Amino acid sequence: MAQRVRIGVLNDMGDDAASAPGDVTDWLQREVDAVQAAGRLSAEVEFIHAYGLGMPSGSIDAIERAFRELSRRDVAMIVGPAIGDNALAATPWVESERIPMINWAGAERARGEYMFHLQVGSHEDESLVMARHLKVVGAGRIGVVYDLSPIGTRHLEYLQDEARIIGLEIVAAEGISPLAEDAGEAVERVLSAQPEGFVYLGLGLSAPAVARPLAASGWQGPRIMNTAGLRGYHGDFARICDGWVYIDMHSDGNLTLAELRQRMDVPPQAAVWAAKGHDLGRLVAEGLARSRAFTREGVKLGLEQVKWLPAAEGKEGTLLGFGIQDRGALHGRYLVLRQWIGGQTTEVH
Repeated sequence: MAQRVRIGVLNDMGDDAASAPGDVTDWLQREVDAVQAAGRLSAEVEFIHAYGLGMPSGSIDAIERAFRELSRRDVAMIVGPAIGDNALAATPWVESERIPMINWAGAERARGEYMFHLQVGSHEDESLVMARHLKVVGAGRIGVVYDLSPIGTRHLEYLQDEARIIGLEIVAAEGISPLAEDAGEAVERVLSAQPEGFVYLGLGLSAPAVARPLAASGWQGPRIMNTAGLRGYHGDFARICDGWVYIDMHSDGNLTLAELRQRMDVPPQAAVWAAKGHDLGRLVAEGLARSRAFTREGVKLGLEQVKWLPAAEGKEGTLLGFGIQDRGALHGRYLVLRQWIGGQTTEVH
């Protein structure tokens, strides 16, 4: 009889399957099927789901309930959560329970012996990329509106550090609620400092509240945001944030992604999610294929053996894998500058 291994999937976007977007199971199954078909994995893989609406709209308690549920169900690995605040909260639980977990958030601090990290953005790296872009386009004086949250404040800290190093001046920085619907006063205060460049830092739920009054003001300088701009793939966000440069996770020149898109007929607006799904599924499947035992410890060791795979995320040449004391999956130029123009995303070179 074939061995069976259980993989937990923790969705922090809702309290049940009906309300939670962003299910990654199909991508995980696709890559597991590939290593099984290649004869590299004989075990049967069962995916166990748990849901909890986490921060900023929900609570950390909901994430902990979902995590404990998966732990009780004897999973060998957990995939999730997606939001940095929730991944940060989960890290000590993961270390205590010694369950290997791959989060796909932006929090570099959400790593540990058992907490692995597929960077979908980075609270630390993104601010450096944004600062250097503003320097290149000649915006020496910058104003910032940021979420009053672990995500927003972490981004701001790294932006301030890089600004000092490369000679940018932050002339104003205003904090807002990550759920703000009206940030007009904060935008007005920043503009009163006469910045040459405008920055938004946060999860993105409050980004339209910043973009609307900025557009209404008639201010014409360069404007940039972190991976909050990924929300432009849904709803009216791209229209509201027209003209904003932002950090994305996919490049038009990535050959791994181009081949994936052609093979699966992935449309442009779904390219970034296909890239993330491919890379996440590949890490899970390859970790299992390299595991000598399907215990939690055995799967952790298997994940450490995943190295130097071509990533679909990032620029061409970005590599995917882990290692001993290396828990960040993406290596190389994995952050990509893009811009929303007329509802379409265009890579910035």
